[in-house]
Amino acid sequence: MISAGEFRNGMTFEKDGDVYQVVEFQHVKPGKGAAFVRTKYRNLRTGSVVEHSFNPNEKFEEARLERRDMSYLYSDGDLYYFMDTETYDQLPFTAEMIGDGLNFLKENMVCKVVSHKGTIYSVELPLFVELTITHTEPGVKGDTATNATKTAEVETGATIKVPLFINQGEKVRIDTRTGEYMERVKE
Repeated sequence: MISAGEFRNGMTFEKDGDVYQVVEFQHVKPGKGAAFVRTKYRNLRTGSVVEHSFNPNEKFEEARLERRDMSYLYSDGDLYYFMDTETYDQLPFTAEMIGDGLNFLKENMVCKVVSHKGTIYSVELPLFVELTITHTEPGVKGDTATNATKTAEVETGATIKVPLFINQGEKVRIDTRTGEYMERVKE
């Protein structure tokens, strides 16, 4: 059991049969009245974010999330199939479970599948992925005075912004959390 006074960012807890993750918290001690904990937390099943104030002494069951490595195999319509790297079991996931990471998902990529008591909540991609540029316009000479960028399409079909010196066929490293170009990959 954990109390609301022990909340920290990223901590997970159970409340009313659902699992929640603390997004933001603030301990407030007003001049008059009792202290409280102002909290913003996300429902892991629905993805909705709620703001609520708790008494610091309120108790909750701590939710221990399990993260397992699974390798992405293929997509079939609206389902994306992953294989457990230890048991070789194949499981289908929906696009909602993968989220924005779907833009950077490619075959044989090892991801973390987040679950709690057998219920799978999400798929976490690696923080950085290396993808090949499949289409981009050539950079215009003399247009490099500022941090100018251009649009490029990567092998997964996602569109990102890259510096003008990046050409078609080059590998780039991308941050999967923000979808931003990080650097050119030297081969």
